[in-house]
Amino acid sequence: MEAPAFEDVDPGSDCDCPACGPGPLSRPAVPCGRPGPPAGRVLAVVATAAAATGAALGAAPAAAAAPHTVLRTPGRPAAPAEGEPGTPQGGTAPLHGPGGTPAQSVTGVKTPPTTRAEIIRRAKVWVAAQVPYSMGAYWPDGYRQDCSGFVSMAWGLPGNEWTGSLGRFGVRIGKGDLQPGDILLFHNPANPQKGSHVVIFGGWTDSTRTSYVAYEQTPPATRRKSTPYAYWSHSGQYVPYRYKGVTADTAGAEAGSGGSGDAGGVGQAAYPGRSSFGPGADNAYVTRLGQMLVARGGASFYRSGPGPRWGEADRRATEAFQLAQGWRGNDADGVPGPRTWSLLVSGGGRDIASGTSGPPGPSPAPGVPAFPGKAMFRPGAENAHVTQLGRRLVEKGFGTHYTTGPGPRWGEADRRNVEAFQRAQGWRGGAADGYPGPETWRRLFL
Repeated sequence: MEAPAFEDVDPGSDCDCPACGPGPLSRPAVPCGRPGPPAGRVLAVVATAAAATGAALGAAPAAAAAPHTVLRTPGRPAAPAEGEPGTPQGGTAPLHGPGGTPAQSVTGVKTPPTTRAEIIRRAKVWVAAQVPYSMGAYWPDGYRQDCSGFVSMAWGLPGNEWTGSLGRFGVRIGKGDLQPGDILLFHNPANPQKGSHVVIFGGWTDSTRTSYVAYEQTPPATRRKSTPYAYWSHSGQYVPYRYKGVTADTAGAEAGSGGSGDAGGVGQAAYPGRSSFGPGADNAYVTRLGQMLVARGGASFYRSGPGPRWGEADRRATEAFQLAQGWRGNDADGVPGPRTWSLLVSGGGRDIASGTSGPPGPSPAPGVPAFPGKAMFRPGAENAHVTQLGRRLVEKGFGTHYTTGPGPRWGEADRRNVEAFQRAQGWRGGAADGYPGPETWRRLFL
């Protein structure tokens, strides 16, 4: 079980001035609105937000004085005051911004079905990509790079929402009902610009339920962090919500509920039963197990697949995941019990460590290069292996997302081309996340 990791700092603001910069909670408060130069020397642009967010948001009053210039655009709240989340947000908007498909109306709320595992998987994609925080930029998937755009993306909503509208897509629940994929929402209707924020609940860190894993979009970039319940500030004003479109057969368990091993029986509602696994098993649950294990670092255990027929690769990959949780003996026998299953479905627990030994792979064909490691294909990576990968994708007919190159710097075009290749292998979910592992590399260069 992963131990909570707390940091005695407030989430940073997107403002770089000394008054707004991040720092220890014990630091003496320095008000953002401290006296500044005469009003004539301060530029403050105030634009109406009605077109983007409706009359509820209203027009923001002009700042009388400030230590720096503040630009406010429609639907874009000002930087928060000291002690509040540094995550001002945009308003409702279509995918890819103003030029995209018009956002849905209030009377036409749509809640496309999804699973808890998919919500957490999508959240992890942004964490892995370290998507920069922005109220005005849109990631290639079409979602705005702020806190409410992040939740809109993870829930798979048809447009970009904001804290004032996300509640329409969910139902209020109690603290004891929280499960991975739910959200904790603070919307201040009296002053939407002050403190409003939203995070995705990823699971409790231990049985005390005093802290949880939060997935959130906050400056400088998307993060996954152990967080005190309900949040660092305004804790009593955060409300738990469950997405209306989450499917009933994927009720994941908490990411850490204090027990160890499978004896606790957590998450049995989603667990298909031990008889679905082991020698002779041949069903869709085995395939799903393998795909989840691959997404958690177990790709090296599979020479082919994963597939529906249980094999030694499934057993060894399951055992490696159980050992990664610190379990031993019967709790790490290589056959998933309800606790193993719930951690995989919810995205909780520890991943299989990089370099964990899998079964010997097939002898590479002459001229096939050795896999250089996953670190070569991550956001910010720039090396010859990225170029080599891109050229091979083009040769295999999976280069449609390149507009230039391929080149040495890893980019979204590389990821989307790799994802297309992975899906062509029949992989789904985390096994087709667009980041090459050993098996993707081997098949690509065969």
